[in-house]
Amino acid sequence: MTDSTTEKTLNMPINGFHGLGIAPRLLEALERLAFTEPTPIQKRSIPVAIEGKDLIGIAQTGTGKTLAFGIPMLQRLAQISGKGLVLLPTRELAIQVDESLAELGRSFGLRTAVLIGGASMNVQRQHLRNNPHVVIATPGRLLDHIEQRTVRLDGVRVLVLDEADRMLDMGFAPQIKKILAALPAHDRQTLLFSATMPKEIVAIAERHMKLPISVEIAQSGTTVDQVTQEVFFVSKEDKGRLLEVILQQTIGPVLVFTRTKFGAKRLTRRVLAMGHTAAEIHSNRSLAQRRDALDGFKSGKYRVLIATDIAARGIDVTGIEVVINFDLPMQAEDYVHRIGRTARAGRTGRAVSFAMFDERNDVRSIERLIRTTLSVKPLPTLPPARFEPHNETDQGRRSRPRAPRQFTGGFRPRLGRASHRYR
Repeated sequence: MTDSTTEKTLNMPINGFHGLGIAPRLLEALERLAFTEPTPIQKRSIPVAIEGKDLIGIAQTGTGKTLAFGIPMLQRLAQISGKGLVLLPTRELAIQVDESLAELGRSFGLRTAVLIGGASMNVQRQHLRNNPHVVIATPGRLLDHIEQRTVRLDGVRVLVLDEADRMLDMGFAPQIKKILAALPAHDRQTLLFSATMPKEIVAIAERHMKLPISVEIAQSGTTVDQVTQEVFFVSKEDKGRLLEVILQQTIGPVLVFTRTKFGAKRLTRRVLAMGHTAAEIHSNRSLAQRRDALDGFKSGKYRVLIATDIAARGIDVTGIEVVINFDLPMQAEDYVHRIGRTARAGRTGRAVSFAMFDERNDVRSIERLIRTTLSVKPLPTLPPARFEPHNETDQGRRSRPRAPRQFTGGFRPRLGRASHRYR
């Protein structure tokens, strides 16, 4: 699908970011931010995207996809009249992409607008009135603005679908379809980035992209080489005690994934009771609470972050020592995104999964996807079980024992229609 010019560009010798076709001012910005060596996805994607071609980039998480689309998008927008639109699945990812683009485009006067749920619509309208160069949005909130006619997409010349497979997994397919229908069909460059390549993404590419060039750095489902992957087979009752042992054995930041938001809340209380600083991040938390948890985890205020899959692709923190799957993910593909939070930026990392004895098939599904056998570890000596007081929020109100009915003597009829008959 590539022409001779593109093939020559992909195979030419490159010294750092020089030789990728990046404009001098952007190169200066990269040097100022201490970016000296492009990652494989950046090295292969940037020259193609700078030429204005549609592109599908397949690479695992933590490989630098934000700069892979951010650099060419900013350069293209400086050359043509138009705007950029970046669609992402979660609020956290949108905020992080905005921060990265703001750093890169600060010296050019780049204006952005972030449209995400949980934030003030009035503030977002104000940012849109400032005529931003790039809009960064989650699908649902962008549609809210489209319906209220506070944003127009007819000027979009560069569209980025980041973490496209995750957006589809989260049920955003109808919203994405509406957004694509509202975009100009002509004179638009589309850059699609994903960690996996399901058939739904192939359908989007065939329908909405013009002869896209595919850049695949690793096979779909491949995990980062620097991650040591282990699994413990453990009973549900012993998971908490096993987590306590691993937290005692590690020193650095630890990211723990649970399957449900209620499990995340309950586990956060348990980790706090162990004496560790911890925070939780899931869909029941407000935007401010999620920002505090993520920022606190980055700064070291919280050593342990307990999260659901909403954060699997929304956490860009360098130096996470261990990722723990306290619960196995519902889908094997989410395993790749979870453990991609460690071993970022060329570092090493460790991924530990807790599997119950009836989840062997789930482990095999993960192994088939990543084409690797997980190392089964024997259970260490576990500490004595802790007494945990009952909490009605975890079990639901129905589990609270009912107080005995108090009788104070005498018959008290119900004050309904039937009782009025006998007055």
